[in-house]
Amino acid sequence: MPTIIRTAIVEDDDELRTLIRRRIERSSDMQVVRVFESGDDYLNKLDDLEVHVVLMDINMAGRNGIDTVREAKRCKPEVQYLMLTIFENPAYIFEALCAGATGYLLKSTPAEELLEAVRDIHRGGSPMNSAIARLVVNSFQKETRQRINDEKLSEREKQVLDGLATGLQYKEIGAKLELSTETVRVHVRRIYSKLQVNGKMEALKKAYPQGYPKDGSA
Repeated sequence: MPTIIRTAIVEDDDELRTLIRRRIERSSDMQVVRVFESGDDYLNKLDDLEVHVVLMDINMAGRNGIDTVREAKRCKPEVQYLMLTIFENPAYIFEALCAGATGYLLKSTPAEELLEAVRDIHRGGSPMNSAIARLVVNSFQKETRQRINDEKLSEREKQVLDGLATGLQYKEIGAKLELSTETVRVHVRRIYSKLQVNGKMEALKKAYPQGYPKDGSA
C-alpha cells in the first residue's frame, strides 16, 4: 500500500488555509494532519506532531515562517518544509532555504502543481515555480559576476576586460588606458588564467553571464 504523505499547514489567512486544505484532501495519497494559524502555535505542538511535509507561510503575525522553519529544524530535522508565499524576492528565497526549507512556491500556484510539489519534496526533491527558479538563477549569476569582480580581477584587469567586451582591439585598449599593447596582452593572459578560460568569448561569457551591460556598467 502506498505511503500516505502526512502534511500540516501553517497559514494565518483563514480562507487560504481552508483552500489549501481542500486541495490536499482531494488527493488520495496525502492527508492534512493539522492546520495552524501561526508559527508559534505550530512550534508549541511540534513535539507531538507526526508529519512528513509542512506547507509554511512566510509573512505571519508574531514569528514569521522563516524563523519558524529555522527553529523547527533543530527539533525535527527530518520534516520537510514547502514555503508558500506571495514574495518573489531572492532575499526571502535564500533566507528560507538557508533556514531549512526544501521547496518554495508562490501562493498562486495551480492546485495540481501544488500537489505534485508535495509529492516531489517527499521523494527528496526541491520544488520551485519556474518564476522562482529563474530568480534563483539570475541572483546566482549576479553573485558570480560580483565574485569575479571582487575576488579575482584587479581593477586594471576589469578595465581591460570591459574593453574586450565593447569590441576594442588590444591596441585600442592600450591607447584608452595609456598602456602598451604588450602590457594589454599580459593583462589578458592573466584574466584568462584567473577565470580559467582559453579565450575571449569564454572570458566574456563567464564574466557577463547575462550579457555585457549596454550602458557600459558592470
